[in-house]
Amino acid sequence: MKIRKKAYGNANMVGKNIERFRKQSGIKQKDFIAKIQIMGCDMNPTSYSKLEGQVRSATDKEVYVIAKILNVKMEELFSTEENEPQP
Repeated sequence: MKIRKKAYGNANMVGKNIERFRKQSGIKQKDFIAKIQIMGCDMNPTSYSKLEGQVRSATDKEVYVIAKILNVKMEELFSTEENEPQP
């Protein structure tokens, strides 16, 4: 697994959690991008990397599709370390 080279940005709130849930699910980034594309979101590896790195904004459709793929509530993608949702 690659280590993140750059610090997270501040362009979105969901990137860190998307990355965390994706890694917990054991899904490689390229496979995850393929699933996003199958669900109807036009996303390339650079765009997805910027999303996870919080360098670009996430659209509502992207958040919806990613939550569906990860099988989590959309609200969970917006949680912070201090305010993790309870099981």
